[in-house]
Amino acid sequence: MKALILSGGKGTRLRPLTHTGAKQLVPVVNKPILWYGIEQIVAAGITDIGIVISPETGDEIRAVTGTGERFNCKITYIPQNSPDGLAHAVKIAHPFLGNSPFLMYLGDNLIQDSLTQFVKDFHQQQLAAMILLKQVPNPTAFGVAELDEQGGVIRLVEKPKNPPSNFALVGVYLFSPIVHQIIATLQPSARGELEITDAIQALADNGKTVTAQQLQGWWLDTGKKDDLLEANQMILDATLSSEVLGDVDDTTKISGRVRIGQGTKIINCTIRGPVVIGENCHLENCFIGSYSSIANGVKLIDVEMDHSVVLEDAVIQQLQQRIVDSLIGRRAKLIHSPKRPKASRFMIGDDCQIELV
Repeated sequence: MKALILSGGKGTRLRPLTHTGAKQLVPVVNKPILWYGIEQIVAAGITDIGIVISPETGDEIRAVTGTGERFNCKITYIPQNSPDGLAHAVKIAHPFLGNSPFLMYLGDNLIQDSLTQFVKDFHQQQLAAMILLKQVPNPTAFGVAELDEQGGVIRLVEKPKNPPSNFALVGVYLFSPIVHQIIATLQPSARGELEITDAIQALADNGKTVTAQQLQGWWLDTGKKDDLLEANQMILDATLSSEVLGDVDDTTKISGRVRIGQGTKIINCTIRGPVVIGENCHLENCFIGSYSSIANGVKLIDVEMDHSVVLEDAVIQQLQQRIVDSLIGRRAKLIHSPKRPKASRFMIGDDCQIELV
């Protein structure tokens, strides 16, 4: 069995971060979102993985993620020149997939469940397709599946006004190679894309066995700031263990689970976990509250922070108020200026959001 990870798209909901980088490489607990999916796929026993990339961010994804050696797998990169739909991504990946069954995974998703049992069930039941679902409180915002009493798929509806169920498609699918025959006959949808939901519907309509299974754990689409912060919190809760590899002075107070990377210096700070701090950081006279992730090379002086994510090489100094529920990009600078008259001075890029209270 092979796997196909979709890692294209422009990441408009995470701008301005994604003006300069791939949304799938935005870190959660200091690890790119994309890597969580790769690790789950490998843990399920699939080691031949294709990653569909876009012209805008493909080189960066390739450079950061590599050939797969770090994950004990083989990665093949598949360029998709324009975002023409999920089924189009499968179509252009056909030379890589060949006649193998495959698992398809949207690269900006995070799920708690292991994929191992789903893969095993797919093989044992000899299915044409399996889709993974999660019950959601707002099904009108998602693609939704209507199921029969045995869990078979009757129909799929995209963002329905009157949902037939509250089972949302989570962006993980398993297919037999027969799906390629269906995709070859698809016509573009009203939005001009080849839709994977149309391919699944056609399989069901043609009498092929298409089933659904529900996720028991959490599922997060990390496309928005608040979703990413929630993912950061959940993964810190689920996975973080204490480890101090940096230099922490005697006046610093650490409580809870805190991981501090090599080369980092912590001076006169209070840190309340769960918190992860990367390598080669400098923190001085700071309060770092729970559910914060600080990436490599960050400099924080006289800063109070809670429930926030700070990306690589950012600098924050001597702010007069606490930072909460924030996502701060790579190489960003937030610095208090003592100049008079007292005023706020900004240089703000496209699509930024700033709340002053």
